[in-house]
Amino acid sequence: MKLVDPTIPAKEKEATRAPALVSLEGLTIGLLWNKKARGDLLLSQTAKLLQSKFGGKILPMETKNNAGAPAPTELLTNLSPECDYLITASGD
Repeated sequence: MKLVDPTIPAKEKEATRAPALVSLEGLTIGLLWNKKARGDLLLSQTAKLLQSKFGGKILPMETKNNAGAPAPTELLTNLSPECDYLITASGD
């Protein structure tokens, strides 16, 4: 257990947000499924809808093994040069 003093200001985060995409036209879609029930169907149908509207390519769906944990850095690092944007979903 880690106790945190709520009276001390939080440290500034070093991460910055990626710039917003100007358009989805012709971009490559990455899919990340957390293996929850029917999340894969939600992802694939959403990707197909985006592809029909904006074109582009859909990469094969990637999975992470633990729905409650962040995706492994290596998985995201390997996906980043391949896709222009990544969608993820939770099922059930």
